[in-house]
Amino acid sequence: MIKDIEKFSEDVKEHLTKKIIPFWKNLRDEEHGGYYGWLGYDLKLDKKAVKGCILNSRILWFFSNAYLLLGDDSILREAEHAWKFLRDCCVDKVNGGVYWSLTYDGKPEDTTKHTYNQAFAVYALSSYYDASKDEEALKLARELYRLIETRCRDEYGYLEAFTVEFKPEANDKLSENGVMAEKTMNTLLHVFEAYTELYRVTGDPEVGEQIRFLLSLFADKVYNPKLGRQEVFFDWKWNSLIDLYSYGHDIESAWLVDRGLDILKDEEYVKKLRPVTKEITANIFQRAYRNHSLANEAENGIVDTTRVWWVQAEAVVGFLNGWQRTPGEPRYLEAAWDIWEYIKENLVDKREGSEWFWSVDEGGKPLEKPIVEPWKCPYHNGRMCIEVIRRIRNVA
Repeated sequence: MIKDIEKFSEDVKEHLTKKIIPFWKNLRDEEHGGYYGWLGYDLKLDKKAVKGCILNSRILWFFSNAYLLLGDDSILREAEHAWKFLRDCCVDKVNGGVYWSLTYDGKPEDTTKHTYNQAFAVYALSSYYDASKDEEALKLARELYRLIETRCRDEYGYLEAFTVEFKPEANDKLSENGVMAEKTMNTLLHVFEAYTELYRVTGDPEVGEQIRFLLSLFADKVYNPKLGRQEVFFDWKWNSLIDLYSYGHDIESAWLVDRGLDILKDEEYVKKLRPVTKEITANIFQRAYRNHSLANEAENGIVDTTRVWWVQAEAVVGFLNGWQRTPGEPRYLEAAWDIWEYIKENLVDKREGSEWFWSVDEGGKPLEKPIVEPWKCPYHNGRMCIEVIRRIRNVA
């Protein structure tokens, strides 16, 4: 078994080092900083496209963690390039916080301050500090953490969208499916993810307390025990707005919450949340894993059978995590490996100068969506590679 899963890890590592890392290195903007924001399905690069701050935070996170895994100094230099762009351009020096997007040459384009954006910057800066030991990056991560806690929440949890001066506004950026959500599972998940990383590198007790608060929200407000799934869109008091089952977010949440529990090391919360993550994983396996891959979501019971790049990547990690938590369940390891084979066959773009398709239909035909845009980045697929390598290394 060990030799078999080592082959899995070696295959993923080759993909990381020969496909994903070189692709994103080639998108480095030497003239204006950061990384180019758009590569169309036709593989035409738009050097004057908007640069999403989420995209650049995620690139910073990716290169930082790839360096921590591989120890390649050229990767750390990419992370440093991303860090300088975030520091110099993405942060509002007057009002604080991170913008939504910038022009190609680093000027504010969309000045919305979204909690989701602040969280990804904290996540990236914490990892970059771990990779570089740059105290300035950690200082900024702490400042953004305090900003989230003072400007982006109410007594019930974390709010979503704000103007440049942090006045609440409609959450059109993270609302979908015909609703306008005042709170979302998605933003909550990524605040949790960011705080987990900040706590990992600092051990700050205050951050640990906020992680406990977030875990309680997942257990008591977001998770629906009757349906064995998370709800997605909410009003400000956590009343669900829509019958939506997001398969990718559920399997992603399961492993991220488990990782957070490992780092927090609080037995009370382990007892409270482990049964939830175990059930979420089992239900996704039973309900969404079909034809070697995961469907996208189900609204009002109607399944969207599109195979989306990030959903498959999170499924690989989620099922690998499920196998590690319950070694007597080889079906999860088999599923992780099976989905990886599906990814190689259907989602990895074989064309020179490309990376992964955004999505394919149920028959495996690529949908003509961009290869790079403000949401399409190396965060999900790069992180999948990093997690597979780290986890199998620990098992071996």
